[in-house]
Amino acid sequence: MDVWSWICELPNSSGWTESSDDSLHVFELASSGPAQDDSTRSIQLRAQRTTGSHTTDVLVTFSVCLQGFQHLGAKKILWVSDTCSLSSDKPFLPLVLQLLQEIIFRSPTAQGSTCPRSQLQKLKPDPVSWIMDSHSPESLSSFFSLVFITRLFWLCACDSPSEVGSLFFRSLLAPNIEALSCKNAPVLRTFLITVGIDTELCFMRTIGYMLAKWCILREVGVGLQTLTPLASENLGFSYGTESHGLWILKGYAPVPAMKLTRSNLEKSQFPIMEARDSVLKYALAHQQLEVVIQLEYSVGFYAGYIQVDARVDNLRLHVVKLGYNRNDDVDYGEEKHFPSRIRVWVGPEVGASYVSGLSLGRSTDNGEKEVVTHKIVKGNFEKRKMPKVKAVARTSTKTRKRNWKWDQDAEGNAAVFDAVLCDNTTGQEVATCKEGLGGGENNGFRKRYSGSNRAFTKSGGLVMAGDEYVDGCGWRLSKEMEGSVLKWRMGGQIWLSYCANEVQSSYCETRCVEWCDEVDLPLFPPKHSF
Repeated sequence: MDVWSWICELPNSSGWTESSDDSLHVFELASSGPAQDDSTRSIQLRAQRTTGSHTTDVLVTFSVCLQGFQHLGAKKILWVSDTCSLSSDKPFLPLVLQLLQEIIFRSPTAQGSTCPRSQLQKLKPDPVSWIMDSHSPESLSSFFSLVFITRLFWLCACDSPSEVGSLFFRSLLAPNIEALSCKNAPVLRTFLITVGIDTELCFMRTIGYMLAKWCILREVGVGLQTLTPLASENLGFSYGTESHGLWILKGYAPVPAMKLTRSNLEKSQFPIMEARDSVLKYALAHQQLEVVIQLEYSVGFYAGYIQVDARVDNLRLHVVKLGYNRNDDVDYGEEKHFPSRIRVWVGPEVGASYVSGLSLGRSTDNGEKEVVTHKIVKGNFEKRKMPKVKAVARTSTKTRKRNWKWDQDAEGNAAVFDAVLCDNTTGQEVATCKEGLGGGENNGFRKRYSGSNRAFTKSGGLVMAGDEYVDGCGWRLSKEMEGSVLKWRMGGQIWLSYCANEVQSSYCETRCVEWCDEVDLPLFPPKHSF
């Protein structure tokens, strides 16, 4: 679906006249077989040309229409755009801004968000205009398709009858599901960095909500299985960037789109579940993992080599609920997946020959154990040949338990930081536990978002600062690389687990997602001022 190319060709269309019949151009977005009245059902994008108040102004208006659906008449208009001037330098900038603004405003903001929709500022045109000027038409086409499909989701799947939503998922979303995986969306990365974190969260939560609905439809079986890849192929998005001595990797993944690694259900397409567990699983499907991985790095220049050091600065993981208000689904309001393992790696690009060595801080973080011994001696010396002595010894052991166990390892020249969540009651690693995390009262993770010894924040997230793992790593580079900007690999693998928190349920599972990207490593020595 190359809607952007079709739109850009409109001003140069030789058949575009001011007559009512020829002034309308139609692009068929999706179509299906004929209905009962033998009419073909379709979703169309229409462009209508008009003349402005000034004779030199050529205006165009876009609309999304439904054709051939029962009970909707011959033609049903779902959406009408603002007017675009073909005489402008960027005639379709208002169209892109309108689509983005409507997506952001209708975003399923997570519960308890500090940025409600009512406070969202109007999207500024300058960043979007710069993006349109600085990218190739092919890259911009992919980004516009992503934006347009996301806007159509609200129109067709949420604001229209079910038969329209069915056509949208089958004939429009299915062929373009790879665009939503964001694997080939360089413009999206630039867009998110440019518009700021508040707009980024709103935009990515809308995409996450749409992908969650898609995964639900695939699992219940509505004929979508043969049209697209499996939902476990990590339909999500991540990007890496370098800023002020930090390497930053951000990732977004709808929970049902993450790869299922362990579950206590039978391995069948339609496992037998109680009605309560089915409702619980449906509520859990409307969640998204949002991750920020920050590594701090420094560069030192010496006589014969360059030293690059890195350490964990901040790991922030949040599992947010999408599409629910604060008072909805009270019985499952505290039911969330939680992080159970975090694996982060960083290092030079594959095949790099300019790295001569990698130094790690320590191989593993052993648990701390403190032993305290008290000895009490009591004696009674009498005038006897054998003195009477009574001795008492008391020994106490103090052990410090940690929810998270840190390891450090290496794969080639890449340093690996690994944090694993352990059950304090059993010592078992949660991510690898298949049984024993059900809804029993002995479950160590019940009431996990309350109490003083909880391993997560009150909202169900996780924040790890650099002081929790102070050891870093370092590389020695050839002096010849001075003055260059290298590409450094940075990746993360996150495991999410679920077991009952407030409700009574034996359902438990673990899912996993993996991201990897490149970040810059500038090797410029500091300038000395005299």
